Amino acid sequence: MELPVVDTVFSLANLFALVTWVALILGRFIKPLQKVVDPLAGFVAPALLAVAYAVIMGMFWGQAQGGGFGSLQAVGALFARPELLLAGWIHYLAFDLFVGGWIARTASQAGLPGLVIAPILVLTFLFGPVGYLAFALLRLATRRAAK
Repeated sequence: MELPVVDTVFSLANLFALVTWVALILGRFIKPLQKVVDPLAGFVAPALLAVAYAVIMGMFWGQAQGGGFGSLQAVGALFARPELLLAGWIHYLAFDLFVGGWIARTASQAGLPGLVIAPILVLTFLFGPVGYLAFALLRLATRRAAK
């Protein structure tokens, strides 16, 4: 892939993820939107990103000179190739969005208010594992308080 194509796919993937995240967060406050967005954000959008990831990895995996997962240096070599760096980024977008969808669905089932969950979704969007940790701690606290 030429660099302009890589940049275009990067921009499109980011825009797709951003729009999906905004809809997921707005769904915490607009219940009819929530019913439509939650399955799309939690399953369909990550699956579409996963397809893009699989295609890019399939096309360029063999071209990673000295790249792999056995050491930090090998990961750096893997991501030195722009197409594989793009695939890695799409990997993050897909998994963070999947986790965000899970958080949203789980919070809705637990009856947690949108004002509490929206900042956690923003944290998940920006800092993946930190958002998950915040939600895990919230769930722990709410379960203990319920007992």
